[in-house]
Amino acid sequence: MATLLSYPETRYTPEPLVDFNSAEERKRLSGSALTGFFKMMEIWKVRDEDARMLLGGISNGPFYEMKKNPKRKVLDVDRMFRISYLLGIFKAVNILHGQELADEWVRLPNSNSMFGGKTPLQYMIDGGLPAMQNVRRLLDARRGGV
Repeated sequence: MATLLSYPETRYTPEPLVDFNSAEERKRLSGSALTGFFKMMEIWKVRDEDARMLLGGISNGPFYEMKKNPKRKVLDVDRMFRISYLLGIFKAVNILHGQELADEWVRLPNSNSMFGGKTPLQYMIDGGLPAMQNVRRLLDARRGGV
């Protein structure tokens, strides 16, 4: 008689996924996402020009309007994902490193071959959403001891 293998029981309950395709969810989350984004950029000392690129190459006018009135803007799906990845990166570097290094990490040269000699910030600016996803995965793996 064959024995069925099963995964062990776990107490872990994942948080429900947020549907960024839902206009209502984006409307609900956009203001706080932008507020968090601009606070992150301030802490990381990222220039507005680079922050605009992290948001997908947004032009000056809309960028400064978002910065002035973050609660009035409803972000598109792409920008919600970008900010989501950046928030995860922010959280991970703050878990992995002391405050001073965490605040500077994105602007420091990094010897990991993934970055190709660039800072994590430049890597993410150049590579867009896929690069942000890679950085997030790298940091999550380091948090997990990999």
